Amino acid sequence: MMVGYTKENSSLVVIGLSVHTTPVELREKLAIPEAEWPRAIGELCGLNHIEEAVVLSTCNKMEIYVVALSQHRGIKEVTEWMSSTSGIPASELSQYLFLLYNKDATQHLFEVSAGLDSLVMGEGQILAQVKQVVKAGQGVNGFGRNISGLFKHAITVGKRVRTETNISAGAVSVSSAAVELAVMKLPDQASHGNARMLVIGAGKMGKLVIKHLVEKGCKNMVVVNRTEERVSAIRDEINDVEIIYKPLSDMLECVGEADVVFTSTASENPLILKQHVKELPFASEEMGRKRLFVDISVPRNVGSCVDDLESVKVYNVDNLKEVVAANKEDILRKAMEAQVIIGEESGQFEAWRDSLETVPTIKKLRAYAERLRIAEVEKCLGKMSDEDINKKTQKAVDDLGRGIVNKMLHGPMQHLRCDGSDSRTLSETLENMHALNRMFGLETEVSVLEQKIRAKVEQKP
Repeated sequence: MMVGYTKENSSLVVIGLSVHTTPVELREKLAIPEAEWPRAIGELCGLNHIEEAVVLSTCNKMEIYVVALSQHRGIKEVTEWMSSTSGIPASELSQYLFLLYNKDATQHLFEVSAGLDSLVMGEGQILAQVKQVVKAGQGVNGFGRNISGLFKHAITVGKRVRTETNISAGAVSVSSAAVELAVMKLPDQASHGNARMLVIGAGKMGKLVIKHLVEKGCKNMVVVNRTEERVSAIRDEINDVEIIYKPLSDMLECVGEADVVFTSTASENPLILKQHVKELPFASEEMGRKRLFVDISVPRNVGSCVDDLESVKVYNVDNLKEVVAANKEDILRKAMEAQVIIGEESGQFEAWRDSLETVPTIKKLRAYAERLRIAEVEKCLGKMSDEDINKKTQKAVDDLGRGIVNKMLHGPMQHLRCDGSDSRTLSETLENMHALNRMFGLETEVSVLEQKIRAKVEQKP
């Protein structure tokens, strides 16, 4: 027997892992490259109780946002999907998952977009990643009205917070924190001026590492990348710095000649393993013959086994917390300013989302009025002789009918919308919806959601 689903059962849910609670070795197994986001949306929306979905996968977090037709069943299905995708048993995964629903899920994404939930508070890269989610979701079935509306609103929130507060002033990014960490960990006799720097990967993160090294006073460095094009562009942008390009095939040789190695590539497998490093020459005497690796990639570019060697020390994104620990009071003050904006925007978004309940009534009322209009226009034209009817007359009659319908519908339609921009409350809007349903006989026997889930279940073999 089919379970009855009502609108109240449709929930916005975020199921995720965070840098604050989950070790990098688990996060990297769940990381989904940007090119795979549309595929992930398709697979998630193929689950029985998931109507809309999207993935936000970065170096610090892996979060899945869904509209679930049933909270309990939907969460179970998504968790099982995460388990099968990553190879991590669901029992182990559940220890690290956080779950947030509806208003709490909205609040969370707005905090993420504003930079409040980042490892480094106020960093700007997360807002670019939220924008990328919207770009990747365009035209993908499953990136539906609720989820796309949520992420587009989150972009607005992120921009507002950065414009109206000084949250970004002096904020460090993951890349700048990586450079700060490397400088902190240099031995007393070494300095960033004389240490031999190597950057592997010239994407967005690698480019920022190079810029922060230059700000620290580094005048020369080696950059390894698959192609020279990006390195040339960075070289053209930064003056008075020697940036030597080397192809990926020379990577290990370059590591052997470096004191500090930054890695930030999108490789899904480690590029540097223990057997590679132990055969390389030691770092310089100033470094105490110990090479530093700062790996800000997820999945990691430097195998965890490399840290077993006495001749090296490996740091990854989880170690950046050490850099961020300072200035807690300033961080709290900025966060409080941002929360005021997030509170306002959350209220507006929730009003918009709740008002979606009136969309079926709006559509039915329009369809009802359109049927009447067409019937009356045809009746009118039927009374005219062939000589009276020409294209101009037919258009005039049609325009007359459409104009009357639009003017008559304007008032009811206004009272079916509630987006937080006027004084109308959601309860008033829903009362108007029920009244119009009764007046025009627009009620249906089966709810829209029940129809959707019935169709999903019946599709399954």
